[in-house]
Amino acid sequence: MPADRTLGQLRAAAEVVRPAGEHDTVAGVAARYVAVPRDTGQAASLLRAAAALDLAVTFRGGGTKQDWGSPPRRLDLILDTTALTGVLEHAAGDLITVVRAGTRLDELPATLAGAGQQLALDAPLPGGTVGGAVATNTSGPRRMLYGTVRDLLIGVTLVRADGVVAHAGGKVVKNVAGYDLGKLVTGAYGTLGLITECAFRLHPLPAAAVYVSCAVDDPAEAGRLAATIRAAQLVPTALEVDAPAGDRATVTVLLQGTPAGVTARAGAARRLLGADATDTDQPPDGWARYPWRDGDVGLKLTTALAGVPRLLSDARAAADRHDLPLALRGSAGVGVLYAGLPGASDPERVAGLVDALRTTTAAVGGHTVVLTAPAPLRDRIDLWGPVHGLELMRRVKHRFDPDARLAPGRFVGGI
Repeated sequence: MPADRTLGQLRAAAEVVRPAGEHDTVAGVAARYVAVPRDTGQAASLLRAAAALDLAVTFRGGGTKQDWGSPPRRLDLILDTTALTGVLEHAAGDLITVVRAGTRLDELPATLAGAGQQLALDAPLPGGTVGGAVATNTSGPRRMLYGTVRDLLIGVTLVRADGVVAHAGGKVVKNVAGYDLGKLVTGAYGTLGLITECAFRLHPLPAAAVYVSCAVDDPAEAGRLAATIRAAQLVPTALEVDAPAGDRATVTVLLQGTPAGVTARAGAARRLLGADATDTDQPPDGWARYPWRDGDVGLKLTTALAGVPRLLSDARAAADRHDLPLALRGSAGVGVLYAGLPGASDPERVAGLVDALRTTTAAVGGHTVVLTAPAPLRDRIDLWGPVHGLELMRRVKHRFDPDARLAPGRFVGGI
Protein backbone atom coordinates (compact mmCIF):
# COMPACT_ATOMS: atom_id res chain seq x y z
CA MET A 1 0.00 0.00 0.00
CA PRO A 2 1.39 3.46 -0.82
CA ALA A 3 2.88 5.30 2.15
CA ASP A 4 0.52 8.26 1.85
CA ARG A 5 -2.54 5.99 2.00
CA THR A 6 -1.13 4.22 5.05
CA LEU A 7 -0.48 7.55 6.75
CA GLY A 8 -3.99 8.66 5.91
CA GLN A 9 -5.56 5.61 7.52
CA LEU A 10 -3.41 5.96 10.62
CA ARG A 11 -4.21 9.68 10.87
CA ALA A 12 -7.89 8.86 10.82
CA ALA A 13 -7.26 7.12 14.16
CA ALA A 14 -5.10 9.79 15.84
CA GLU A 15 -4.09 13.36 15.11
CA VAL A 16 -0.33 12.91 15.59
CA VAL A 17 1.02 10.40 13.07
CA ARG A 18 4.20 11.09 11.10
CA PRO A 19 6.83 9.37 9.01
CA ALA A 20 9.61 7.99 11.20
CA GLY A 21 12.86 9.93 11.53
CA GLU A 22 16.42 8.69 11.77
CA HIS A 23 16.19 8.27 15.55
CA ASP A 24 12.96 6.29 15.48
CA THR A 25 14.58 2.90 15.87
CA VAL A 26 14.23 -0.09 18.17
CA ALA A 27 17.41 -2.08 18.86
CA GLY A 28 18.81 -0.73 15.61
CA VAL A 29 15.75 -1.47 13.46
CA ALA A 30 14.20 1.56 11.76
CA ALA A 31 10.45 2.19 11.84
CA ARG A 32 8.31 3.58 8.99
CA TYR A 33 5.81 5.60 11.06
CA VAL A 34 5.36 7.03 14.55
CA ALA A 35 1.95 7.63 16.15
CA VAL A 36 1.24 9.46 19.41
CA PRO A 37 -2.22 8.66 20.86
CA ARG A 38 -3.62 11.03 23.49
CA ASP A 39 -5.81 8.45 25.28
CA THR A 40 -6.77 4.78 25.41
CA GLY A 41 -9.48 5.29 22.77
CA GLN A 42 -7.02 6.65 20.23
CA ALA A 43 -4.54 3.90 21.04
CA ALA A 44 -7.25 1.32 20.38
CA SER A 45 -8.16 2.98 17.07
CA LEU A 46 -4.51 3.00 16.02
CA LEU A 47 -4.06 -0.68 16.78
CA ARG A 48 -7.24 -1.54 14.89
CA ALA A 49 -5.92 0.41 11.91
CA ALA A 50 -2.52 -1.27 12.23
CA ALA A 51 -4.21 -4.68 12.26
CA ALA A 52 -6.16 -3.86 9.10
CA LEU A 53 -2.92 -2.71 7.43
CA ASP A 54 -0.88 -5.67 8.77
CA LEU A 55 1.63 -3.34 10.39
CA ALA A 56 4.17 -4.57 12.92
CA VAL A 57 3.97 -2.34 16.01
CA THR A 58 6.37 -1.64 18.86
CA PHE A 59 5.65 0.63 21.83
CA ARG A 60 7.86 3.41 23.15
CA GLY A 61 7.65 5.51 26.31
CA GLY A 62 10.64 7.53 27.45
CA GLY A 63 12.86 5.63 25.01
CA THR A 64 15.30 4.62 27.77
CA LYS A 65 15.14 0.89 26.98
CA GLN A 66 14.71 0.76 23.22
CA ASP A 67 18.01 -1.13 23.01
CA TRP A 68 16.93 -3.74 25.55
CA GLY A 69 15.88 -7.13 24.27
CA SER A 70 16.26 -8.54 20.78
CA PRO A 71 15.72 -6.48 17.62
CA PRO A 72 12.20 -6.81 16.18
CA ARG A 73 11.94 -9.03 13.11
CA ARG A 74 10.05 -6.24 11.40
CA LEU A 75 8.91 -2.77 12.44
CA ASP A 76 6.39 -0.56 10.71
CA LEU A 77 4.90 1.59 13.46
CA ILE A 78 6.19 2.92 16.77
CA LEU A 79 3.31 3.79 19.06
CA ASP A 80 4.64 6.53 21.35
CA THR A 81 3.00 6.86 24.79
CA THR A 82 4.45 10.23 25.79
CA ALA A 83 1.03 11.91 25.49
CA LEU A 84 -0.55 9.31 27.80
CA THR A 85 0.54 11.08 30.96
CA GLY A 86 -0.80 12.13 34.33
CA VAL A 87 -2.29 10.77 37.51
CA LEU A 88 -5.91 9.90 36.77
CA GLU A 89 -6.80 9.18 40.38
CA HIS A 90 -5.13 9.27 43.77
CA ALA A 91 -7.28 7.63 46.41
CA ALA A 92 -5.10 8.53 49.37
CA GLY A 93 -7.42 6.89 51.89
CA ASP A 94 -7.13 3.57 50.05
CA LEU A 95 -3.40 3.96 49.27
CA ILE A 96 -4.10 3.63 45.55
CA THR A 97 -3.17 5.62 42.47
CA VAL A 98 -4.16 5.21 38.81
CA VAL A 99 -1.53 6.51 36.41
CA ARG A 100 -1.29 6.75 32.63
CA ALA A 101 1.46 4.63 31.16
CA GLY A 102 3.51 7.45 29.63
CA THR A 103 3.98 9.21 32.98
CA ARG A 104 7.61 9.49 34.04
CA LEU A 105 8.45 7.50 37.15
CA ASP A 106 10.69 10.26 38.48
CA GLU A 107 7.79 12.75 38.41
CA LEU A 108 5.51 10.72 40.67
CA PRO A 109 7.25 11.29 44.03
CA ALA A 110 6.44 15.01 44.04
CA THR A 111 2.83 14.32 43.06
CA LEU A 112 2.22 11.76 45.79
CA ALA A 113 4.30 13.32 48.56
CA GLY A 114 1.61 15.89 49.39
CA ALA A 115 -0.45 13.06 50.84
CA GLY A 116 2.60 11.59 52.60
CA GLN A 117 2.65 8.64 50.23
CA GLN A 118 4.94 7.00 47.69
CA LEU A 119 4.96 4.53 44.84
CA ALA A 120 7.91 2.44 45.99
CA LEU A 121 9.45 1.92 42.56
CA ASP A 122 12.97 3.12 41.84
CA ALA A 123 13.80 4.82 38.54
CA PRO A 124 17.21 3.45 37.48
CA LEU A 125 17.11 5.32 34.15
CA PRO A 126 16.09 9.00 34.23
CA GLY A 127 13.09 9.62 32.00
CA GLY A 128 11.74 6.09 32.21
CA THR A 129 7.96 5.74 32.23
CA VAL A 130 5.45 3.78 34.26
CA GLY A 131 4.48 1.67 31.25
CA GLY A 132 8.09 0.95 30.43
CA ALA A 133 8.78 -0.16 34.01
CA VAL A 134 5.88 -2.60 33.84
CA ALA A 135 6.75 -3.84 30.34
CA THR A 136 10.34 -4.63 31.33
CA ASN A 137 9.61 -5.59 34.97
CA THR A 138 11.98 -2.96 36.32
CA SER A 139 12.49 -2.87 40.08
CA GLY A 140 15.27 -1.29 42.10
CA PRO A 141 16.78 -1.58 45.59
CA ARG A 142 13.53 -1.04 47.51
CA ARG A 143 12.04 -4.22 46.08
CA MET A 144 13.49 -5.96 49.16
CA LEU A 145 10.84 -4.41 51.43
CA TYR A 146 8.06 -3.29 49.11
CA GLY A 147 8.17 -5.90 46.36
CA THR A 148 8.54 -5.67 42.60
CA VAL A 149 6.44 -3.99 39.92
CA ARG A 150 4.42 -7.18 39.71
CA ASP A 151 3.64 -6.94 43.44
CA LEU A 152 2.68 -3.26 43.40
CA LEU A 153 0.53 -3.38 40.26
CA ILE A 154 -3.09 -4.11 41.16
CA GLY A 155 -4.87 -3.09 37.97
CA VAL A 156 -4.10 -2.52 34.32
CA THR A 157 -5.76 -1.27 31.14
CA LEU A 158 -4.44 -3.08 28.08
CA VAL A 159 -5.12 -2.58 24.38
CA ARG A 160 -4.80 -5.84 22.50
CA ALA A 161 -3.31 -6.27 19.03
CA ASP A 162 -6.80 -6.15 17.48
CA GLY A 163 -7.63 -2.86 19.24
CA VAL A 164 -9.90 -4.40 21.88
CA VAL A 165 -9.50 -2.72 25.29
CA ALA A 166 -9.19 -5.03 28.29
CA HIS A 167 -9.30 -4.09 31.98
CA ALA A 168 -7.99 -6.24 34.81
CA GLY A 169 -7.79 -5.80 38.54
CA GLY A 170 -9.21 -2.71 40.18
CA LYS A 171 -8.63 0.35 42.30
CA VAL A 172 -8.92 -1.37 45.66
CA VAL A 173 -6.05 -3.33 47.20
CA LYS A 174 -8.30 -6.28 48.08
CA ASN A 175 -9.81 -6.44 44.59
CA VAL A 176 -7.78 -9.09 42.75
CA ALA A 177 -10.25 -9.92 39.97
CA GLY A 178 -8.32 -10.36 36.75
CA TYR A 179 -5.00 -9.62 38.45
CA ASP A 180 -3.32 -12.41 36.49
CA LEU A 181 -3.45 -10.24 33.37
CA GLY A 182 -1.36 -7.64 35.15
CA LYS A 183 1.16 -10.31 36.07
CA LEU A 184 1.14 -11.62 32.53
CA VAL A 185 1.99 -8.33 30.84
CA THR A 186 4.62 -7.39 33.41
CA GLY A 187 7.98 -8.11 31.83
CA ALA A 188 6.47 -9.11 28.45
CA TYR A 189 8.26 -6.30 26.55
CA GLY A 190 5.04 -5.15 24.90
CA THR A 191 4.53 -8.44 23.06
CA LEU A 192 1.01 -9.01 24.43
CA GLY A 193 -0.55 -5.55 24.18
CA LEU A 194 -0.20 -1.85 24.92
CA ILE A 195 -0.46 -0.85 28.57
CA THR A 196 -2.23 2.52 28.76
CA GLU A 197 -3.16 2.81 32.46
CA CYS A 198 -1.87 1.24 35.67
CA ALA A 199 -3.34 1.08 39.18
CA PHE A 200 -0.72 0.78 41.91
CA ARG A 201 -0.63 0.06 45.61
CA LEU A 202 1.00 2.94 47.53
CA HIS A 203 2.86 3.09 50.84
CA PRO A 204 3.30 5.83 53.44
CA LEU A 205 6.45 7.91 53.22
CA PRO A 206 8.87 6.94 56.01
CA ALA A 207 9.55 9.52 58.68
CA ALA A 208 13.29 8.85 58.71
CA ALA A 209 15.89 7.11 56.55
CA VAL A 210 19.60 6.32 56.88
CA TYR A 211 22.14 4.59 54.63
CA VAL A 212 24.78 2.52 56.46
CA SER A 213 27.79 1.54 54.31
CA CYS A 214 31.02 -0.38 54.60
CA ALA A 215 33.73 -0.95 51.97
CA VAL A 216 35.69 -4.22 51.77
CA ASP A 217 38.43 -5.52 49.45
CA ASP A 218 36.69 -8.70 48.30
CA PRO A 219 33.26 -8.91 46.59
CA ALA A 220 32.67 -12.27 48.26
CA GLU A 221 33.25 -10.64 51.66
CA ALA A 222 30.66 -8.05 50.71
CA GLY A 223 28.26 -10.91 50.02
CA ARG A 224 29.01 -12.45 53.42
CA LEU A 225 28.41 -9.15 55.19
CA ALA A 226 25.11 -8.82 53.36
CA ALA A 227 24.13 -12.29 54.58
CA THR A 228 24.94 -11.20 58.14
CA ILE A 229 22.66 -8.19 57.78
CA ARG A 230 19.83 -10.35 56.41
CA ALA A 231 20.12 -12.76 59.32
CA ALA A 232 19.99 -9.94 61.88
CA GLN A 233 16.30 -9.13 61.23
CA LEU A 234 16.90 -5.40 60.91
CA VAL A 235 14.06 -5.17 58.36
CA PRO A 236 16.07 -3.14 55.85
CA THR A 237 14.30 -1.40 53.00
CA ALA A 238 17.23 -2.28 50.74
CA LEU A 239 20.52 -4.14 50.97
CA GLU A 240 22.87 -3.37 48.09
CA VAL A 241 26.35 -4.38 46.97
CA ASP A 242 28.37 -2.15 44.63
CA ALA A 243 31.57 -3.68 43.23
CA PRO A 244 33.05 -1.49 40.47
CA ALA A 245 35.66 -3.04 38.21
CA GLY A 246 39.10 -2.73 39.77
CA ASP A 247 37.87 -1.18 43.00
CA ARG A 248 36.66 -2.14 46.46
CA ALA A 249 33.17 -3.45 47.04
CA THR A 250 30.68 -1.57 49.21
CA VAL A 251 27.73 -2.93 51.16
CA THR A 252 24.96 -0.41 51.84
CA VAL A 253 21.90 -0.93 54.03
CA LEU A 254 18.91 1.39 53.71
CA LEU A 255 16.86 1.60 56.90
CA GLN A 256 13.56 3.50 57.08
CA GLY A 257 10.89 4.04 59.69
CA THR A 258 10.42 6.12 62.81
CA PRO A 259 13.39 8.30 63.85
CA ALA A 260 14.03 6.36 67.06
CA GLY A 261 13.70 2.99 65.36
CA VAL A 262 16.00 3.94 62.49
CA THR A 263 18.64 5.27 64.89
CA ALA A 264 18.63 2.02 66.87
CA ARG A 265 18.74 -0.20 63.78
CA ALA A 266 21.48 1.90 62.18
CA GLY A 267 23.62 1.40 65.29
CA ALA A 268 23.09 -2.34 65.07
CA ALA A 269 23.96 -2.32 61.37
CA ARG A 270 27.21 -0.45 62.00
CA ARG A 271 28.23 -2.99 64.62
CA LEU A 272 27.52 -5.86 62.23
CA LEU A 273 29.37 -4.29 59.32
CA GLY A 274 32.45 -3.45 61.36
CA ALA A 275 34.52 -0.52 62.57
CA ASP A 276 34.78 1.04 59.11
CA ALA A 277 31.02 1.39 58.67
CA THR A 278 29.59 4.88 58.19
CA ASP A 279 26.08 6.27 57.88
CA THR A 280 24.40 9.20 56.14
CA ASP A 281 20.94 10.38 55.21
CA GLN A 282 21.91 10.58 51.52
CA PRO A 283 22.17 7.65 49.09
CA PRO A 284 25.65 6.72 47.87
CA ASP A 285 26.78 7.44 44.32
CA GLY A 286 25.14 5.09 41.85
CA TRP A 287 22.28 4.13 44.16
CA ALA A 288 19.39 2.62 42.18
CA ARG A 289 21.34 3.06 38.93
CA TYR A 290 22.62 0.37 36.56
CA PRO A 291 26.42 -0.16 36.46
CA TRP A 292 26.71 0.66 32.75
CA ARG A 293 26.32 3.59 30.36
CA ASP A 294 24.51 3.98 27.06
CA GLY A 295 26.12 1.74 24.47
CA ASP A 296 27.64 -0.62 27.05
CA VAL A 297 26.80 -4.24 27.78
CA GLY A 298 24.26 -4.67 30.59
CA LEU A 299 23.41 -7.99 32.23
CA LYS A 300 21.03 -9.21 34.90
CA LEU A 301 22.26 -11.99 37.18
CA THR A 302 19.97 -13.79 39.61
CA THR A 303 20.67 -16.26 42.39
CA ALA A 304 19.12 -17.88 45.41
CA LEU A 305 19.89 -15.76 48.48
CA ALA A 306 22.43 -18.23 49.83
CA GLY A 307 24.33 -17.98 46.56
CA VAL A 308 25.02 -14.22 46.65
CA PRO A 309 28.60 -14.47 48.04
CA ARG A 310 29.50 -17.22 45.57
CA LEU A 311 27.99 -15.34 42.63
CA LEU A 312 29.90 -12.17 43.48
CA SER A 313 33.15 -14.11 43.80
CA ASP A 314 32.70 -16.35 40.75
CA ALA A 315 31.51 -13.50 38.51
CA ARG A 316 34.60 -11.44 39.30
CA ALA A 317 36.86 -14.47 38.80
CA ALA A 318 35.24 -15.24 35.44
CA ALA A 319 35.70 -11.64 34.31
CA ASP A 320 39.37 -11.80 35.30
CA ARG A 321 39.84 -15.02 33.30
CA HIS A 322 38.38 -13.33 30.23
CA ASP A 323 40.35 -10.15 30.89
CA LEU A 324 37.21 -8.01 31.06
CA PRO A 325 36.41 -5.16 33.52
CA LEU A 326 33.09 -6.28 35.03
CA ALA A 327 31.19 -3.87 37.27
CA LEU A 328 28.62 -5.41 39.63
CA ARG A 329 25.82 -3.69 41.49
CA GLY A 330 22.51 -4.85 42.86
CA SER A 331 20.38 -6.25 45.62
CA ALA A 332 22.10 -8.73 47.88
CA GLY A 333 18.83 -8.75 49.80
CA VAL A 334 16.87 -10.50 47.04
CA GLY A 335 19.58 -12.08 44.89
CA VAL A 336 19.35 -9.78 41.85
CA LEU A 337 22.59 -8.25 40.57
CA TYR A 338 23.35 -6.18 37.50
CA ALA A 339 26.64 -6.26 35.63
CA GLY A 340 28.17 -3.85 33.16
CA LEU A 341 30.95 -4.09 30.57
CA PRO A 342 32.32 -1.44 28.21
CA GLY A 343 30.54 -1.45 24.87
CA ALA A 344 33.87 -1.64 23.01
CA SER A 345 34.74 -4.98 24.63
CA ASP A 346 35.73 -7.81 22.29
CA PRO A 347 32.54 -9.71 21.36
CA GLU A 348 34.23 -13.12 21.59
CA ARG A 349 35.47 -12.43 25.11
CA VAL A 350 32.08 -11.11 26.17
CA ALA A 351 30.37 -14.18 24.72
CA GLY A 352 32.74 -16.40 26.66
CA LEU A 353 32.08 -14.48 29.86
CA VAL A 354 28.31 -14.71 29.34
CA ASP A 355 28.62 -18.48 28.96
CA ALA A 356 30.65 -18.64 32.18
CA LEU A 357 28.15 -16.47 34.03
CA ARG A 358 25.28 -18.67 32.88
CA THR A 359 27.07 -21.69 34.29
CA THR A 360 27.69 -19.82 37.55
CA THR A 361 24.15 -18.53 37.99
CA ALA A 362 22.65 -21.92 37.12
CA ALA A 363 24.75 -23.46 39.89
CA VAL A 364 23.23 -21.07 42.45
CA GLY A 365 19.64 -21.37 41.27
CA GLY A 366 19.54 -18.36 38.98
CA HIS A 367 19.89 -17.07 35.43
CA THR A 368 21.94 -14.66 33.33
CA VAL A 369 20.18 -12.40 30.83
CA VAL A 370 21.85 -9.86 28.55
CA LEU A 371 19.56 -6.84 28.82
CA THR A 372 21.35 -4.56 26.39
CA ALA A 373 24.40 -4.82 24.14
CA PRO A 374 25.90 -3.31 20.97
CA ALA A 375 24.86 -4.94 17.70
CA PRO A 376 28.06 -7.01 17.21
CA LEU A 377 27.40 -8.78 20.51
CA ARG A 378 23.64 -9.13 20.00
CA ASP A 379 24.44 -10.95 16.77
CA ARG A 380 26.89 -13.24 18.56
CA ILE A 381 24.89 -14.62 21.51
CA ASP A 382 21.44 -15.56 22.74
CA LEU A 383 20.48 -12.60 24.91
CA TRP A 384 17.99 -14.57 26.98
CA GLY A 385 19.64 -17.94 27.50
CA PRO A 386 17.71 -21.06 28.53
CA VAL A 387 14.10 -20.28 29.49
CA HIS A 388 11.69 -22.63 31.23
CA GLY A 389 8.10 -22.71 30.01
CA LEU A 390 8.89 -21.34 26.56
CA GLU A 391 6.20 -23.34 24.78
CA LEU A 392 3.57 -22.04 27.20
CA MET A 393 4.79 -18.49 26.56
CA ARG A 394 4.43 -19.04 22.83
CA ARG A 395 0.86 -20.26 23.25
CA VAL A 396 0.01 -17.18 25.33
CA LYS A 397 1.58 -14.95 22.68
CA HIS A 398 -0.50 -16.64 19.95
CA ARG A 399 -3.67 -16.18 22.01
CA PHE A 400 -3.10 -12.45 22.48
CA ASP A 401 -1.40 -11.69 19.15
CA PRO A 402 -2.11 -14.49 16.65
CA ASP A 403 -0.53 -12.59 13.74
CA ALA A 404 2.65 -11.85 15.74
CA ARG A 405 2.55 -8.13 14.96
CA LEU A 406 3.36 -6.72 18.42
CA ALA A 407 7.12 -6.33 18.94
CA PRO A 408 7.77 -9.52 16.94
CA GLY A 409 10.98 -11.21 18.04
CA ARG A 410 11.75 -8.84 20.92
CA PHE A 411 11.15 -11.34 23.71
CA VAL A 412 12.50 -14.76 24.69
CA GLY A 413 12.61 -17.47 22.06
CA GLY A 414 11.84 -15.01 19.28
CA ILE A 415 8.37 -14.27 20.69
